[in-house]
Amino acid sequence: MSQLRVVIVEDHALVRAGMRALLQKIEGVEVVSDVGDGWEAVKSVQTDAPDLVLMDIAMPGLNGLDATLRIVKESPTTRVILLSMHANEEYFQQALEVGASGYLLKGAELAELELALRTVARGETYLTPAVAKYAIKAYREKSEGPSGPLMKLSMRQREILQLIAEGQTTKDIAQRLNLSVKTVETHRSQLMERLDIHDVPGLVRFAMRVGLIQLYP
Repeated sequence: MSQLRVVIVEDHALVRAGMRALLQKIEGVEVVSDVGDGWEAVKSVQTDAPDLVLMDIAMPGLNGLDATLRIVKESPTTRVILLSMHANEEYFQQALEVGASGYLLKGAELAELELALRTVARGETYLTPAVAKYAIKAYREKSEGPSGPLMKLSMRQREILQLIAEGQTTKDIAQRLNLSVKTVETHRSQLMERLDIHDVPGLVRFAMRVGLIQLYP
């Protein structure tokens, strides 16, 4: 088979290096880039045109879920496997919603990593066994529109939610996203209304619960 061109997305440099070393042991796999956040991932896909992206979910700046949503929309030939430490239904459902082709736990062995890569490269979906039990339930309960609480928000609102939860001020967010302060305030009010959460600590707890951010030691 032809070389499978892969981009690694993980915000911890040592973990990225370890993933690169593992992938180099798999015949027919070429790591074309490894980057540290979701924004860099989107840019790397645009410039390197990989076949597949191994994407961490919890990253600062732009999380893996929203980065996947952008990549799937802008580069439909590139497939994404989301990497997570969590084997629960909520995370898995979010992965399906954003269009990921695979869901793999970070503790997976090399053999499972290779299986996931080969499966997704064939155009199929790979689900780690620990979450596969949720697949039938998730598809049965899926409505015509987005169903999870996070999917009630627009992409821009999710970006602002993540930055709020990371401690950014309204002015900082406006500068980072090239928006006016008033526009950021409007998005903030709307996302609070949609989530029925009306204070910043509540937004932080929600962002942690759904995997937008996590506390690092």
